[in-house]
Amino acid sequence: MSELDHLVLATPRLSETVETVAHLTGLEPVEGGRHPGRGTRNFLLGLGVGLGLGHGGYLEIIGPDPDQPEPPSPRPFDVDSLAGPRLVSWAVRVQDIDAAIAAVRAQGFDPGDASEMSRTTPRGETLRWRLTAGSPTGLVPFLIDWGDSPHPSFALPRLNLLRLTAVHPDPDAISARLRAISVDVAEADDAPRTAVAVRPGIREMLSAVVEGPKGAVALF
Repeated sequence: MSELDHLVLATPRLSETVETVAHLTGLEPVEGGRHPGRGTRNFLLGLGVGLGLGHGGYLEIIGPDPDQPEPPSPRPFDVDSLAGPRLVSWAVRVQDIDAAIAAVRAQGFDPGDASEMSRTTPRGETLRWRLTAGSPTGLVPFLIDWGDSPHPSFALPRLNLLRLTAVHPDPDAISARLRAISVDVAEADDAPRTAVAVRPGIREMLSAVVEGPKGAVALF
C-alpha cells in the first residue's frame, strides 16, 4: 500500500486559516516555508494513526505569500480562485518516483510526469522534491519523492487522522485509479482507518476528519 504523505488545505487567506485551524484543533501550525517564484508559503501540522502513514505524514496549509511578488503564472492548487479554505488534494510518498510512475502506468493509469520543486524553510534550509501533477479533482493523490531531503513531518505537533473520504459521481472510476497507485480502498460503512473511503456523491469532494486536543475536526 502507498503511504499517505500529506493533505493539502489551500486558502486565499493564509493567516486567517492558520488561526482557524489552531483554534479548532488546539495545535499551532508550524511555518513550513516559501515556494520561490510560485507566490505561496505554507504552515504544517503532523498527521498520525492509520492510512499507512509509516514514519509520518502532515497537513499542509498553503496560501498566498505577501512577501513575494505576484507570480508569472497562477498559484498552485487554485489558490487564486478559491473563495475560502478547501481540502484540495493529497499526496502519497514513493522512494523512486520514476519507477513508481512506470508501475502505475502499467496498471492502466497515467499519473503524469514528475517535476522538481523546492522551498526554503524559516531556518534557511532548502528542501527539494519531485512530484506528479495529480488529478484535476484532487481525489486521486499525486506522487511525491523527497529524495535526500528530510521529511517535513519530523518534530511537528501531531494530529490524528481519523478518516479520509473521496466523493465522486463515478466512485468505481476513482476506486480503480486509487488501486492503480496501491492505495487501500474501502467502500463499506465500517471501513478500516487504514483505508481511503470512496463514496458516491453529486459532486467531487475530498474530506478528512482529524483529531487534536480539542477533539475531532472536519476538513473538506
